[in-house]
Amino acid sequence: MKKLALLSAGVIATLSVISCDESTSTAGGSLVEDEVEIVIDSNFTVSGRPVSNDLVQSRTVLQLLGNLDAKGYGNLRSDIVCQYMPSSYVDTFYVKPDYIDSVKLVLSMYKDGFAGDSVVPMGLTVYELNKQLPSPIYSDFTPDGYYDPSAPIGSTSYSALIDGAEDIGADSEGSIIKDIKVTLPTEFGVRLYNQFKTSEATFATPQAFAKWFPGLYIANSFGSGRVTRIVNNMINVYYRSVMPIPDTDPQRDTVFNLVGSYMAVTPEVITNNNIVYKMSEELKQRAQSGETMLIAPTGYDVEFNFPAREILRRYQENSGSLAVVNSLSLSIPAKEIENDYGLTPPPYVLLVKKKDKDKFFAGTQINDNLSSFYAS
Repeated sequence: MKKLALLSAGVIATLSVISCDESTSTAGGSLVEDEVEIVIDSNFTVSGRPVSNDLVQSRTVLQLLGNLDAKGYGNLRSDIVCQYMPSSYVDTFYVKPDYIDSVKLVLSMYKDGFAGDSVVPMGLTVYELNKQLPSPIYSDFTPDGYYDPSAPIGSTSYSALIDGAEDIGADSEGSIIKDIKVTLPTEFGVRLYNQFKTSEATFATPQAFAKWFPGLYIANSFGSGRVTRIVNNMINVYYRSVMPIPDTDPQRDTVFNLVGSYMAVTPEVITNNNIVYKMSEELKQRAQSGETMLIAPTGYDVEFNFPAREILRRYQENSGSLAVVNSLSLSIPAKEIENDYGLTPPPYVLLVKKKDKDKFFAGTQINDNLSSFYAS
């Protein structure tokens, strides 16, 4: 059983704010006599309250796929819809449509990049979208009407075990990656080839490409006990290039077996985790009784009032003629909610003003450390 940061459950205890002032009675005395008084005040405490958060706007290319039922947490299911960023070039140099051998969807995960059981077999099925995804898109999105359920274009079963050298690799930092490969119709590669030959402008922007190819729906088809975090999603075309050898009589050719990674999920395109989370009754009751719960990826956020006025009042009461705030920190202690899959409080949280939350996500902003903060 493993842990996954995007699936989190924790109880937040009392939050405390610590400020540190440097102060002295007079400016001259401080400069001449080097008299500096350090005042540490940790008397500011606030309590939060759980706020239901059933709707999440995706701000990540990380994709969640699977089905997990964890005692103490609840049931979480997640499928994927995504557009693709196209390559600006498709190899047509000494390549013909019938030289295209196969097409594969490659979904990559880090070793231990999942929550649940590594051994349990899970299945996935791939469908081609028949119209463009909406924007903005949220976690409650349902792909019904965006694909033909009677026309899957690929499927496979997989586990989270590293079970074959040909299916593993490493990223730039040396972390082990496992690839889940799904065979797609060869005809898809032929369509891609012909479209590039006909209209290179289709590949100029992700918007133009999405009009021609709206994307994929990747669904969990069977199995329960694991949610996998997909860190990379791309489509590879495997083909041959047959090049003539110059100055040969009779004419002879050289055959090169090649692969083109022509499409991938990137931050520039629409991708979404379609999440269905049924919280355990135990968690609901604890939140209703007043406990401050932080449950992800959907569930509960924490809302609290930052004691800015109290801090300013204390500062003004205790400061001398010269004083500066040297540091101000907020501590958020949390404890793990007992569950049978080792889900822990999230290692990172975003702090943003309540009134700016929707604008923050809709505007694809990042924390500025002035009115929004990323806390570890």
